[in-house]
Amino acid sequence: MWLGSLLFNIGMYGISTVLAIIGLPVLILPRGAVIFWSRVWCRSVLGWLAITCSLRHRVIGREHLPSGPYILAIKHQSTWETLATNFEFPNCAFVLKRELMWIPVVGWMMWRAGNVGIDRAAGASALRAILRDTRRALDDGRPVIIFPEGTRTPPGSTRPYQPGVAALYSQLKVPVVPVALNSGLFWGRRTFLKKPGTITLRILPPIEPGLSRSAFMALLRERIEGATTALIGTAQLSVPEAVENRGDRANTP
Repeated sequence: MWLGSLLFNIGMYGISTVLAIIGLPVLILPRGAVIFWSRVWCRSVLGWLAITCSLRHRVIGREHLPSGPYILAIKHQSTWETLATNFEFPNCAFVLKRELMWIPVVGWMMWRAGNVGIDRAAGASALRAILRDTRRALDDGRPVIIFPEGTRTPPGSTRPYQPGVAALYSQLKVPVVPVALNSGLFWGRRTFLKKPGTITLRILPPIEPGLSRSAFMALLRERIEGATTALIGTAQLSVPEAVENRGDRANTP
């Protein structure tokens, strides 16, 4: 694991540097080209992760994705899901900290890709900007991804869900799709080692518009945390056993 993790980290930074330099001209191209290039990067890093650390993933429950506009509310345990969700949900828009868009090249591509930046110091005006930019992404036919806890949490722990996801739900009137995962078991927060295995990302039934804010937040938390606990408890199940359910798919980028 130590050798594989070392090779992965060296390769990830190497891949990122090379693709950032080669991809500089993409910044002046239409948004679609920037999104395509970001997915090339994510696919490359996830593929290298599979080669060096024998760490792969699977996605369960795609049949729950609505046909119209929707928001994905995803459990956040690791850096892994920021890569995998960009790869698995093409043309998505992330709700993220605005400071990330200031990172040279990578951050500029986040901005050009049409992600939604949060200015946490702006107060009420920040919420209005998030609603405006999220509505624009949904109108363009793009799913929007938000991490309700706002930061990574270790497996088995949780943080308060931020009110932003409730504001999007109540104001935009689109389904919110809860998503559970167990990535933190394999790629921990601020840890060097990457453990071999199969990360599971489970898409849960959508929460349709119409609930009160409190009822929505309670249901969202119940679904995400309950499914996450179950995934952590069954993390040793083999992939062939688990993918027999309809809608399951094993992924090796």
